[in-house]
Amino acid sequence: MNYSRFIAAGLGVAITTTFVAATVVAGPVEDTLVIDDEIEIITRAPSSEGHPLPEVISGWHYRTDSTRAMEADSFANGGMLGVEQGAALWSTVEGSEGKSCESCHQDAATSMAGVGAIYPKWHEESGRPMNIELRINACRVDNMGAEPYKFDKGGQKPLTAFIKHQSLGEPVKVNLEEGEMQKWWEAGKELYYKRTGQLNLSCASCHELNNGKHIRADHLSQGNVNGFPTYRLKQGNLISLHNRFRGCIRDTRAEFPDAFSDDLMALEVYTTWRGQGLSVETPAVRQ
Repeated sequence: MNYSRFIAAGLGVAITTTFVAATVVAGPVEDTLVIDDEIEIITRAPSSEGHPLPEVISGWHYRTDSTRAMEADSFANGGMLGVEQGAALWSTVEGSEGKSCESCHQDAATSMAGVGAIYPKWHEESGRPMNIELRINACRVDNMGAEPYKFDKGGQKPLTAFIKHQSLGEPVKVNLEEGEMQKWWEAGKELYYKRTGQLNLSCASCHELNNGKHIRADHLSQGNVNGFPTYRLKQGNLISLHNRFRGCIRDTRAEFPDAFSDDLMALEVYTTWRGQGLSVETPAVRQ
């Protein structure tokens, strides 16, 4: 192929090729998500003050008919297998203290109701935000005398999915007044707009400037994170939020940070805020 330089439409990326890639506009579909004909999910909501977009829209609206139908039916949603695994882990005794999650928190449907909608939260002892995964690890170490889960290993994803699933349908809300959460929000915002990698892309390049467009087979959403851990058809498995962050950064051909690093925790704070008002969808189904 004879290569020549051009600017990819809408992305501001310098690429070399004679093929001019077109972005096809195909906005989010009009539809309503009701899980199992019982739980209505908020998939569109007014944006928070200071948000760059007038409305926040769940990634569910950008998926195909069959993918949307899969999320609406718990029996068809492959991510529910992970939730079931998490339910078993909830009552599994581990560690030197002879305890399980259930030993302290009893019935998760009651004790964890709404919890997944308000994380990440400020953690005073560590002086940084804490997400559900880090909260699980802290409980394992401090209360169960068990080893912390390694990133995406063991029961980390299924237990996180189980806990967040107890908040299904609850609107996401981040408290930026706790501790130094505002400072982390600001750091996350800077990272969201920072172009990186050989492709010179930022999160905003796809999810703000070009959401609603097709690039190859991918329909770009606003990138809201209210459905994580998410069941991705591409992998046939639950995918954690920090795994997805790292995957996007990798796709810009940049070096990605460690999971739960300061950079990715700041990005989690900011992106969670961007989707405030949308319901927890965990486990969402995406392509």
